[in-house]
Amino acid sequence: MTESAISVWHAKAKTDLAAHYAIRHHVFVNEQGVLVFTDVDRWDDQPGVVHVLAARGRHCAGSVRLYPLDDEGRWKGDRLAVLKNHRATVIGAQLVRFATATAAAAGGKVMEASIQIANVKFFRRLGWTCDGAERTYFGLLHQPMLFDLAQAPPLNWPGRPDALIYEDVTEHDEELLYPAA
Repeated sequence: MTESAISVWHAKAKTDLAAHYAIRHHVFVNEQGVLVFTDVDRWDDQPGVVHVLAARGRHCAGSVRLYPLDDEGRWKGDRLAVLKNHRATVIGAQLVRFATATAAAAGGKVMEASIQIANVKFFRRLGWTCDGAERTYFGLLHQPMLFDLAQAPPLNWPGRPDALIYEDVTEHDEELLYPAA
């Protein structure tokens, strides 16, 4: 695997889940300060939630979470987080595409998300549309957006790389966080 290859996968292994949570914690609690203590909430342990992890080469680089909202095919994508040293890459776009492909493959019809205003243009380029007025969420302005899952790409990504490197995740947090008991 080349050092620039992007891999995205459903984080099921304990170490992958720990990296997923650590990336979210680093971005939303430590870096942005929009959440205090933790960004883990009731959705993290709900049936059907999908925790996703991405790597560039063998280095953990980003995460996203998605879950079904109802039995009619409505899904939610949230907690998209990319480590600062990987933001100039396509990690964020690949995470969003993987999330929409995953929801579509599970029978989803539409995905919703609340997008920080600075990222609306990025999501529009990925085919998302605005859905109503901006609103404040965790003290920041967000734009509700929708994605028609009929437009999602096929679910076909390189999976978890061998010998994944977690240093990028733990360099600021000392250890991997894993909120599940």
